[in-house]
Amino acid sequence: MENWQTAYKTKNLQRATIVRDVLEQNNIPAFLMDKKDRAYAIFGNYEIKVQRDDLLRAKQLIENDIKFE
Repeated sequence: MENWQTAYKTKNLQRATIVRDVLEQNNIPAFLMDKKDRAYAIFGNYEIKVQRDDLLRAKQLIENDIKFE
């Protein structure tokens, strides 16, 4: 697990899913980690994890190619 790094965090599941899907479409292995508190859904985030070697490319892709209005 230490080779996996957080590329993106959000409280919105739909945004996290979109980011993961875009990364995978660009050949960057990614997974969505649910860090929400089960008792209090307002606490915590969804995190997109990528391998350390893909982190810079993933962050650039997220910043430059994914727009949420």
